[in-house]
Amino acid sequence: MSGSSYGQIFKLTTFGESHGVAIGGVIEGFPSNFPIDTERIQMALDQRRPGQNQLVSPRKEADKVSFLSGIFEGRSTGSPIAFLIENTNQNSKDYQALKEVFRPSHADFTYQQKYGIRDHRGGGRSSARETACRVVAGALAAQVLQQLGVESSCYVDQIGPYQLSEQQWYETEQVENSPLRCPDSALSEQMQNYVSELQKSGDTTGGAIRCILKGVPAGWGEPVFDKLHAELGKAMLSINAVKGFEIGSGFSAIAMKGSTHNDRFNPDGSTQTNFSGGIQGGISNGMPISFRVAFKPVASIQLPQETLQKDGSMAAIQIEGRHDACVVPRAVPIVSAMAHVVLLDFYLRQQRNTLFI
Repeated sequence: MSGSSYGQIFKLTTFGESHGVAIGGVIEGFPSNFPIDTERIQMALDQRRPGQNQLVSPRKEADKVSFLSGIFEGRSTGSPIAFLIENTNQNSKDYQALKEVFRPSHADFTYQQKYGIRDHRGGGRSSARETACRVVAGALAAQVLQQLGVESSCYVDQIGPYQLSEQQWYETEQVENSPLRCPDSALSEQMQNYVSELQKSGDTTGGAIRCILKGVPAGWGEPVFDKLHAELGKAMLSINAVKGFEIGSGFSAIAMKGSTHNDRFNPDGSTQTNFSGGIQGGISNGMPISFRVAFKPVASIQLPQETLQKDGSMAAIQIEGRHDACVVPRAVPIVSAMAHVVLLDFYLRQQRNTLFI
């Protein structure tokens, strides 16, 4: 299976399935002799893991990461960093009834068509459980970027019909005070009531995450095919359930005039507005990078549905198992992680590009 690696210099390769023995990854290109705070990595994993509260999947996974190589006496050695996260709470029997059927809007049918075989237990490789590996890589990248002055604010800005009225920077404490990671307390309460009602009815909903990155200097990115915003888009769209990505003014730019949309310069090179979202010509311009990621409703609904079986016949199913009514709150650390993975890779590319300037 190809497509399990991301990055050019800072490169992550992941492995494992949802109901296998473990998931894990190998990270290449991480700078040597860098002090690594493993507690911060575990904290990021704790933000992603299931079972955090009554509004998310009740699957109980500790998600404890074990590093196998690349770290010695608290510092990176420059060699590949390999890590493992054991699966300790698989209920594979919940999926036995799905062995011969393709769940609507899942990867079951497409995996079967591509590979001729699939792991029906929790989706196997297509499960969002794989994203825990990305969180490890992102937490490592964030530690380097922090030393470079890069900060991030990532939060839920919409669940179902409930949406924040404007984008702005929120501190981590404001985000984490909400069980749904929406920093507006009144809106968060409305979201919680909405998700609770969906849980009771067996249905699900989607939402969106806003990510803002400050401190990225002008000059990171590549023109043409490797534009910084194109790579951010690819990284976000590789996350399970993501259906949309927009940066800066995004789709709202369609209704704007150029005279309004142009980001006029200040004498110091900053701009009076930031409709470009911090990136122009595929290269960072020094303004905050701001983008939004849209997630579809969770496909594993607990309502009766008619679906296709492997033998070509139609059958009624009702999906069992432990699933989120809305996956968006748990996806905040994943979006943040992938943003940091992309940025560190582009920082290292920039170091290579400017070596002889």
